[in-house]
Amino acid sequence: MAASFRLAVALTCALVLVTACQGLQVGYYKKSCPRVEHIVRDEVKKFVYKNAGIGAGLIRMLFHDCFVQGCDGSVLLDPTPANPQPEKLSPPNFPSLRGFEVIDAAKDAVEKACPGTVSCADIVAFAARDAAYFLSRFYVKIDMPAGRLDGRVSNASEALDFLPPPVFNITDLVGSFAAKGLDAEDMVVLSGAHTIGRSHCSSFVPDRLAAPSDINASFANLLRRRCPANPTPGNDPTVNQDFVTPNALDNQYYKNVLAHKVLFTSDAALLTTPATAKMVLDNANIPGWWERKFKKAFVKMSQIEVKTGMQGEVRKNCRVVN
Repeated sequence: MAASFRLAVALTCALVLVTACQGLQVGYYKKSCPRVEHIVRDEVKKFVYKNAGIGAGLIRMLFHDCFVQGCDGSVLLDPTPANPQPEKLSPPNFPSLRGFEVIDAAKDAVEKACPGTVSCADIVAFAARDAAYFLSRFYVKIDMPAGRLDGRVSNASEALDFLPPPVFNITDLVGSFAAKGLDAEDMVVLSGAHTIGRSHCSSFVPDRLAAPSDINASFANLLRRRCPANPTPGNDPTVNQDFVTPNALDNQYYKNVLAHKVLFTSDAALLTTPATAKMVLDNANIPGWWERKFKKAFVKMSQIEVKTGMQGEVRKNCRVVN
């Protein structure tokens, strides 16, 4: 059933602009695997309720998957003799990206219910959606479309090429997101995910604490107490990205930006143009504003360069191609 539907979508999409016909729809597995979204949510809940940081990792995983090769589960692939350097071993992902065990558990449970039906790429999207739901205390409810296929290509160098680093200025950030079909507002709204999770000191110490910056002096002193002056792979602790509500997906991030209490140059950059600074103010001050926009931007991101038709496969094991 799923295969014939995908073929029909591929033929239809061949006749129209690809961006207008991604082949994704809400309730995609309604007939072929009706319980899939409940199964994934149950697995995510088990992990996130034990460790909120895993939920932050799952949200970040979707972003890191979609910006490299599109939303196709390529970030999940393990190294092999034929491909010793996949995305997951690239500096933006290793060792900081986490949540892979959640995807494994969800995939195992889904395979028991519906063998060979649900892609790993869709499981990543569902898991990120569910993590946002639990971390927002059930406030951020996202209707996540599905129908993605899993890619067969994963290259560490591409993660460096496409994932925006924490040292980017506003021009770099806008350009990086535009290259993936996302606008400046999507960039500002998705940056709000920095309200959860942790960061290694090496991601911000050199350009935020060792060099002149706009960072709040007392906040900088707090970070200096938590971080070594010269982080190394053997001495690189982590700190919360949001010290106020570290385990809640909320709009506190934007209040932190306004207070100059954010970790990254890319966070502080949001105040450097009138347009993005206005977005920060609105997200910080209008109740429910950011959450509504986040739901839309999150779905838009989940549709970047998805693979349909003959472009991909449904992996049996998320860590290896079939």
